[in-house]
Amino acid sequence: MALMFLNGGAMRGGPLHHLLGGAPLMAETRTAPKYRFYSVGGRCPALAPVAHGGAAIAGELYDLDLDLLRDSLLPAEPPELELGVIELADGGSSLAMLLRRPLTSHVPLVDITAQGRWLP
Repeated sequence: MALMFLNGGAMRGGPLHHLLGGAPLMAETRTAPKYRFYSVGGRCPALAPVAHGGAAIAGELYDLDLDLLRDSLLPAEPPELELGVIELADGGSSLAMLLRRPLTSHVPLVDITAQGRWLP
């Protein structure tokens, strides 16, 4: 099992939530204020770690089976994202989907950090 921070379509009520296979919600939480937050082509959100000018981003923390992560959730993620480790507001660590660097697609990115959460 692994803690996974979700901040997009796999959150409760989202179109990808079924991919979690009933994984337990551990907490509603936020990241440490070390991330910019982007809309990737209006399709999904992406966290990007920054040294300065970051914000705390809202999301949900799930306890995911690694097989479920590998076989269900990761294949549904867009190519602009990659699996990484983030810092949570309480100082703990979690897996999360991060903006792939360097970005290899030409999809537009819109900085939505001021929103503090995904609002599709």
